[in-house]
Amino acid sequence: MSTAIASTVLEPVSMPDFVETEYVKDITNRALGYIKAGFPVHLRGISGTGKTTLAVHIAARIGRPLILIHGDEEFSTSDLIGSEQGYNIRKIRDNFIHTVLKTEENMSKLWVDNRLTMACKFGFTLLYDEYTRSRPEANNVLLSVLQEKMLDIPTTSHGNSNYIKVHPDFTALFTSNPEEYAGVHRSQDALRDRMVTIDLECFDSETEIGIVQGKSGLTYPDTKKIISVVRGLRDSDVFEFSPTIRGCLMIAKSVKVFNAKVHKDDKTFRQICFDILSSETSRIGSKSNKERVRQVLLKLIDQYCNDIYKGDSHV
Repeated sequence: MSTAIASTVLEPVSMPDFVETEYVKDITNRALGYIKAGFPVHLRGISGTGKTTLAVHIAARIGRPLILIHGDEEFSTSDLIGSEQGYNIRKIRDNFIHTVLKTEENMSKLWVDNRLTMACKFGFTLLYDEYTRSRPEANNVLLSVLQEKMLDIPTTSHGNSNYIKVHPDFTALFTSNPEEYAGVHRSQDALRDRMVTIDLECFDSETEIGIVQGKSGLTYPDTKKIISVVRGLRDSDVFEFSPTIRGCLMIAKSVKVFNAKVHKDDKTFRQICFDILSSETSRIGSKSNKERVRQVLLKLIDQYCNDIYKGDSHV
């Protein structure tokens, strides 16, 4: 295996604190089933729904080396398949006639494979993260890869043909945000039609508690109180953007750092909730929106973060 390949191939491994609830198992098994049937899988959802983490987990279950691509506005087709770079110079000196010095030079460009080409050639799993952040024309090369299992290369560097047959072990996973997100392009219908899209929503309560408790080290009752507050705000509809599990994690980790108590009478805890959730739920940060969020949070903190509501007795 060449140095270029070794430097860009990953071994997909689920994170040691990965939480696999029934919700996560269901999505994983559905995705693996579609992949076994021969279809690429697309995980679509708002920020904070665990698309990339779940995709890596699925890739780990597939068990093949992983090639990772992050969508980018500046991408062109060559950023996916490769391009001709540099030159190969060949010199021949003819000293057959001692009175004549003859030198012949041949100069040719060198083709360098990029990540999509490598995945197709060697049967790796391709994870194209946030693929709709790349311009649609850059992704056109994927159409024949996913349908005809052929990769079109604009050179004969791989033999006498401009096409590479896709390795039978090649698998493609995609993730994306909804089209209304800033910096997101509308995907081609032809490309979306070639993949199975699984829409992800915010995790269920059990999964959110497991993730936040595992990553923050808080007790189960304190974690459940934070999750209840955030889910209550999510259900209230007084925000520009729905609060996600990232907000829960930020609150939980900040509580540990500030040595705050998850209680309605702890001013530090209340301020942490206000700071994090008002910023997460609004792009423009208007005073009116912050005040609406603040009023709802006051009620939710009073409801869930008191001495009566202690969550379950899990440890």
